[in-house]
Amino acid sequence: MVAQRPFPRTAELFQNPEFAHTLQTIAENGVEAFYQGDIARQIAQAVQADGGFLTEDDLANYRAEWVEPISVAYKDGTVFHEIPPNGQGLTALLALNIAKQFDLPALGYGTADYYHTLIEAMKLAFADAHAYIADPRQAAVPIAALLSDSYTRSRLALIQPDCALPPTPGTPQIHGDTVYLTVADGHGNMVSWIQSLYMGFGSGITAGSTGVQLQNRGANFSLEPGHPNEAAPGKRPYHTIIPGFITKNGQAWSSFGVMGGFMQPQGHLQVGINLIDFGMDPQTALDAPRFNWLKDKQVALETAVPDDIRHALARRGHTLWPKGQPLHYGGGQVIVRDPASGVLIGGSEPRNDGTAVGW
Repeated sequence: MVAQRPFPRTAELFQNPEFAHTLQTIAENGVEAFYQGDIARQIAQAVQADGGFLTEDDLANYRAEWVEPISVAYKDGTVFHEIPPNGQGLTALLALNIAKQFDLPALGYGTADYYHTLIEAMKLAFADAHAYIADPRQAAVPIAALLSDSYTRSRLALIQPDCALPPTPGTPQIHGDTVYLTVADGHGNMVSWIQSLYMGFGSGITAGSTGVQLQNRGANFSLEPGHPNEAAPGKRPYHTIIPGFITKNGQAWSSFGVMGGFMQPQGHLQVGINLIDFGMDPQTALDAPRFNWLKDKQVALETAVPDDIRHALARRGHTLWPKGQPLHYGGGQVIVRDPASGVLIGGSEPRNDGTAVGW
């Protein structure tokens, strides 16, 4: 018996005729060919064969949704727009609402004060995200209350300039394998798009002879009874992939995204602030070193962050991931449109595959 290799060799020609046939079927017969008929049958059978519960009816009854983005005004006429729950775009907006209360340029880019402030804002945002983000069709997600000025002030008051805090969710006032792509044209139209199977090859399940690999987004459900994100039939889980968008004075200004699971809102915060507060061009904003808050007081810093900054953060109570230990800090692309000339400026992530192309 010959053992199967999980990945093609470098320079090996890889072909996937089964998936090509599936794509051809969809092209010829429309989207219904994916959600109904033989393809749907094979997807449901593959999931059930591994102990899952997806049925052909689940696929047939699915309808894609056109949603209104959620947003917060930032600085200098800019507004950040994110996909609403069940996506985690709310996390980025919560952190941005706190960050905009600080004069970040006065703190100085890359200083210990700069990193401490953004890390604290990010961990508070994640504490709320994990407590409240869920499928709004089945759970009440208090978006307006979480993004309100009064709630932002209550969270801001928790941040101490010289001491790392343990992140806990607040109580807002309540009434009642990722691929990122952004494109822009000469007419001011911009598209921010992201897609993912989640962990590596997702669930690791390929549906029959379709070539379709299935995701494992259900991993982000909560098993805590009564939690807004508790797993339930017909319910969507907390979802990590979030395309980002920034308008300036009401016009499309930047489409951007940062891939990487729970690193995504952290990347949105850091890259967005690089663009606006520090006036970086897209490539410089992406190249700049990042932090990755992990849990509790644990945070990782890229090796480009100087040792004196690491020591200063450790003195404030941050538990730092060992320097140089492998960890993902996200990967992104950015397009910015100059409002005066209409010139498009692109940048692509140095940490993973990608490119910026103009034509």
